[in-house]
Amino acid sequence: MSKALYELTLHAAWAALQRGDFSAVELTQSLLDRIAQVDGQVNAYLTVTAELALAQAAAADDRRSRGETAPLLGIPLAVKDVLCTEGVRTTCGSRILEHFIPPYTATAVHRLAAAGMVLLGKTNTDEFAMGSSTENSGYFPTHNPWDLARVPGGSSGGSGAAVAAQMAMAALGSDTGGSVRLPASYCGVVGLKPSYGRVSRYGLVAYGSSLDQIGVLAKDVRDAALLLGVIAGQDPHDSTTMPAPVPPYSQLLSEDVRGLRIGLPDEYFVEGLQPEVNAAVQAAIDVLAGLGAEVVRISLPNTDKALPVYYLVATAEASANLARFDGVRYGFSADSANILDNYRDSRGQGFGAEVKRRIMLGTYVLSAGYYDAYYLKAQQVRTLIKQDFESAFTQVDLIASPVAPTTAFRLGEKVDDPLAMYLSDLFTIPLNLAGMCGISVPCGFDAQGLPIGLQLMGPHLGEATLLRAAHAYEQATPWHSRWA
Repeated sequence: MSKALYELTLHAAWAALQRGDFSAVELTQSLLDRIAQVDGQVNAYLTVTAELALAQAAAADDRRSRGETAPLLGIPLAVKDVLCTEGVRTTCGSRILEHFIPPYTATAVHRLAAAGMVLLGKTNTDEFAMGSSTENSGYFPTHNPWDLARVPGGSSGGSGAAVAAQMAMAALGSDTGGSVRLPASYCGVVGLKPSYGRVSRYGLVAYGSSLDQIGVLAKDVRDAALLLGVIAGQDPHDSTTMPAPVPPYSQLLSEDVRGLRIGLPDEYFVEGLQPEVNAAVQAAIDVLAGLGAEVVRISLPNTDKALPVYYLVATAEASANLARFDGVRYGFSADSANILDNYRDSRGQGFGAEVKRRIMLGTYVLSAGYYDAYYLKAQQVRTLIKQDFESAFTQVDLIASPVAPTTAFRLGEKVDDPLAMYLSDLFTIPLNLAGMCGISVPCGFDAQGLPIGLQLMGPHLGEATLLRAAHAYEQATPWHSRWA
C-alpha cells in the first residue's frame, strides 16, 4: 500500500514534487485534511492558515511549472506561535496577545518563505514559551499523539505533536532550556537546537534573550539538516548572530562516525533515571560504538548547579522582556480607571499563573539588595558550566545523554508542582547556558509504548558533526520509521 502524501518526509516530498508525481496543492490539501481529521484530539495548532496555504501551494506549482526551484518549494510546514508572522495572528500562547497580528515576519520564517515554504499554521506553546508540557498555554493543552492522556513536552509541544501526528512535514520551535529537544523526545521525532547565534532571533518574541534559540522539529535527521541550512546564518537584524559561513549540512550526512569520540557524562546517568530510558540510551551508545565511534567517560562537574542557575537567569531576563506587555501599545488592555490600574489589570488578567510566577521571581532576583546574591552569582556559575563543556570538548567530539529523566508524563500530573515540572529539563538546560548545539533523535520506547530520545550535544557551531552522528545512528536503527 502506498503512503498517503502527508506521511512523506520533507526530502521525499520535495523529490516527488520535482518529478511531478503530485502537485504542491495536492500535498498541502493532504496535510490540511489530516489536520481536520486529527487535530480535534491532539490540539497542536492555535491557528490554521488553510486559505493562505493553498494559495502559497498554487504559487509554488506555478513557479515549478516555469522551471523555478527552491529548497522548500511547495513544502507545507508549521511555525511555533512565538515567531512573528506578518498578517497572521501571533499569540505566544497567551491571552494578552490573543488578537495580535504582527506587522513583520521573523527572519527564520522569512527565510523559509523565501525558500518556498507553504505555511500551514501556528502551533500551540506554553505561554511565552515558559513550560515543559504545553499545559501552560492560555488556550488549551496539547496532547501527545502516542497517548492522548499524556503531555507532548514543552514549550514547543504543538510543533512536536504536529510533526509526530503527521499534521506538518516539519515545524519551527524555540529552545530556551530544552523546549525543542523535550517535545522531540516525548513525541518520537527529531529536534535540533542550534548553537546560540547560529539562527537569527529577530522576530522571536523573547523569553530569555541570552538563552533563546530557534530550532526545528522534523521526521528525520536529513529533514532537520535541510531546514537548518535554510534558516541559519548571519542577520543584520540580530547582532548576536555569528558571521561564520553556513555549511551544506544535508550534503555532509553520508560521512561515517569512525573515530568520532563520544563522551558519556557521569552526571547525566544518575539515580532516578527511568530504567527504560537508561537502557534505551545505553543501547543507542552501543550502536554508535558498533559504527566505529569511541566512547569516553567524562565529567561535567557543575551539572547539578544548572537548574537553579537557569531559573535565576531565565526569569530575570523574562522579567525585563515581558515588561513591554503593558496594555498600552498592543495586546490586551483592561478597561481600568487610570493608567496605573490599567498596567496592573492588563498584566494581571492577561498573563497566566506560570508567567506571573517567573516574572515575580525574576523581578525579585534583579531587585536592590538581591542582585549580587542571586543574579550576579548565577552568571558567575553559568561561566563555570560553560567551561565544563569547553573542557569536555577538548577530549571528545560529541556528548551523549538522555534528553529527559522519564518518558512523557500524564496531563495534569505535575501542573500543581512547579519544581517537579522544572526537573523535566534537567538534562537539556546546561546546553542552553553554555550556548552550544544539541539534538534529540528517537532511540526506543518504554513498556507503555512511549518514545525515548537520545540527546547528542556538540560544541559551538558544531552542527555538522552533530547531524552526521545523529544521521548515522538513525540509519542504523528502526525507531525513526515508527509513527503514532
